[in-house]
Amino acid sequence: MTRDAIDVQYPVLDHTESVANIAITKTDVTVANGIKIKDAFSNKNNSLFIVIDNTANASSLLTVKAGDAYPNSMLGDIVIELAKGVSAIQLQDLSRFQKADESIELDFATGFTGTIYAVAKWAGVRPVTE
Repeated sequence: MTRDAIDVQYPVLDHTESVANIAITKTDVTVANGIKIKDAFSNKNNSLFIVIDNTANASSLLTVKAGDAYPNSMLGDIVIELAKGVSAIQLQDLSRFQKADESIELDFATGFTGTIYAVAKWAGVRPVTE
């Protein structure tokens, strides 16, 4: 299956570095393709949120696919119920779902309609400017 790929979206800090702002880009979910969140582990600080807007008339199911790294991947896929409306999901055991290419893969149940985006806090030290 060729998955539709999305990027993690990071905030842009203002010049005071006191306020961060993210201009969100949503992606329509094509159930037959599933979703790949590219570079889901580049934030390295457990701040990744996956936001899904279920616009169907009923709840639906989301499957977070098991990763490639043993031993955590042996725990398998996990299925989450998505209520109608907006859900923000934070995965606490990221290594359970980590693919070799640093992505996370998601499958949606038949009948799901809606959008998805992923956001995270940027981790790391910014270079000092003089």
